[in-house]
Amino acid sequence: VVLCVDQSGSMASSVIYASIFAAVMASLPVVRTKLVCFDTAIVDLTEELSDPVEVLFGVQLGGGTDINQAVAYCADRIERPTKSHMVLITDLYEGGNGQELLQRLAALVRSGVNVVVLLALTDQGRPGYDPKMAGSVAALGIPVFACTPDLFPDMMAAALRREDIGAWAAGADIKLVRAEAETPE
Repeated sequence: VVLCVDQSGSMASSVIYASIFAAVMASLPVVRTKLVCFDTAIVDLTEELSDPVEVLFGVQLGGGTDINQAVAYCADRIERPTKSHMVLITDLYEGGNGQELLQRLAALVRSGVNVVVLLALTDQGRPGYDPKMAGSVAALGIPVFACTPDLFPDMMAAALRREDIGAWAAGADIKLVRAEAETPE
């Protein structure tokens, strides 16, 4: 499981929750967990996961956002795509190359990686996000939605079992972002 977490200022509570969940998941012997945080730089906190305090101190909020660069970094660390899950936690406001990001996410899905995009991991579950990019990501067949911390363990369990995350979200009364409709030429 790769948790790829946007640490730009708007994502503060999501980073904290994701870091805690990553540390808990890393303690499970049946799951290999990686935690990568990013803004315009990438911080791989995987080696710190045994110490949740170190993980939280390793997070540096602020800065811009280069999601594409972070997804590329995570993709390079996936050894067995058909046995891998990547949870990208971001508001999808891409400061890097948006077209490359979409191509990279599509390649991950084609290779068998189970990709989920959480627009927020917050108590409110009502994120501010880039609706155009979210629709484009959803069009790749990737579930895109916000999740509250109390639902995250259930979502991860469903993802690890490779259940239909869209159906899981509907059952949890979570609204998924719809695929961006193509405009006729």
